[in-house]
Amino acid sequence: MTDHLPEVLNLTKILQVQTGAVVSRTLINQKTGTVTLFAFDKNEGLSEHTAPYDASVYVLEGSMEITISSNPYELNTGDLIIMPANQPHALKAITPAKLEQH
Repeated sequence: MTDHLPEVLNLTKILQVQTGAVVSRTLINQKTGTVTLFAFDKNEGLSEHTAPYDASVYVLEGSMEITISSNPYELNTGDLIIMPANQPHALKAITPAKLEQH
């Protein structure tokens, strides 16, 4: 059971893109998983890494290049991709972008 009341959030307004930066905010951080919002300026990103579990990326605004096991995928507003467990992945903003990662 949660210690707080449900809250309606507008995910596109929680974070703003900042010049030359990646901004993040963790909304849920539990043993069962996390939900994190990111805002990327153009050409900013996260370097290649792996996770021991499947993860999803949902693009709220803008365009992102998601590379999974050396295969690039272009995602735009409204697109979602599943990143399989233990496969290296990296993210780079093609335009200023916001996303939600689970």
